[in-house]
Amino acid sequence: MSDRTFPTAGLEELLRAIQRRGYAVIGPTMRDDVVTYGLISSVDDLPQGRGDDQGPARYRSTTRDDGAYFGYAAPVQSVKSVFFPADELLWRSRLSRGGNGPPTPVVEPADIEAGPVALLGIRSCDLAAIGQHDHILTQRFATDVHYAARRRDTLVVAVACSHPAGTCFCASVGTGPSPKEGYDLALTEVIDEGGHRFVATAATQQGTDLLDEIGATDATAADTEAARLVETRAVAAMGRQLETDDLVGLLYGMAESKHWEDVASRCLACSNCTLVCPTCFCTTVTDVSDLAGEHAERHRLWDSCFTQDYSYLHGGSVRVSTKSRYRQWLTHKLAAWQSQFGSVGCVGCGRCITWCPAGIDLTEEVAALRADGARRDGGASDAPHATPTTEVTP
Repeated sequence: MSDRTFPTAGLEELLRAIQRRGYAVIGPTMRDDVVTYGLISSVDDLPQGRGDDQGPARYRSTTRDDGAYFGYAAPVQSVKSVFFPADELLWRSRLSRGGNGPPTPVVEPADIEAGPVALLGIRSCDLAAIGQHDHILTQRFATDVHYAARRRDTLVVAVACSHPAGTCFCASVGTGPSPKEGYDLALTEVIDEGGHRFVATAATQQGTDLLDEIGATDATAADTEAARLVETRAVAAMGRQLETDDLVGLLYGMAESKHWEDVASRCLACSNCTLVCPTCFCTTVTDVSDLAGEHAERHRLWDSCFTQDYSYLHGGSVRVSTKSRYRQWLTHKLAAWQSQFGSVGCVGCGRCITWCPAGIDLTEEVAALRADGARRDGGASDAPHATPTTEVTP
């Protein structure tokens, strides 16, 4: 489909058109002086004129002088919790005391609160993460019915990232800075001598209908070139790069590298990286009851492979050291994920770098492992790379 364009006033019209279709709109907004996703009722809720400065273990909100609505990098959190809540009730039970017999337990499945949701202003990295969850949670052996119910009938208006942070590396993993797929509308915010406007591409009929409703016009060649230039500049401004060649061979082959001990000496095993990661989906289940034992509930909670209890089996934890837990996370994210799900489990948003208190940089750790492997391979007595079945120390 050909590109269309509309002025900034059309953004409010677009939001109203989406709301008239019955959608609750989730988009970027300011909360506690950071950009995060939340409920949007008007364009006044968007972080217009706000940017950010992100680096290892650093996030600072900044003020822009160009009035950009989407002039920031990855928000603090992704939209993962919209479809995959951090705390979700699965079922509740109660004791029924009818008749003269003993009380009977009654189990009631939790209602799934799932209304039509529209995502406005979602970044391409987060959109790619949703695509991974769609595959993992709905298209494999069994469907996560809670996720599927919330994901159903979602409308997506994605926005190209024009100002990536120093921790971003989506371009090197192929997920951005412009949306690739999975959207109804993709917008690029353009601010140049031609004015402040949006260049839009519709990928579905619903996206086309929205553009028609707000009176979007055909984009000129200059508009299309300006949008392309936004992407080109964003790629050049990426603060990080992840070399993805043979990550499976690298990470399995370096399972016994002493570099893991260096990472462990810095890692706090705090789980920040997994909690802000848009693709991590590990959970645990917890049961709670009242003091009388009359009512009980089962909840599904986000969990992290950085916690010692996560790998607890009968008799103790499988991964007792921070070294083994960091190695498990990185190896699964970049290597085993490919074998399981057919893609790298990282979308290059850089949140794990920004929100790590120790400033540990995933891209630097992979580069260090490559350098360590190159040194090993250069030695005559070095052992060959391990295979995925090699046992490693905990």
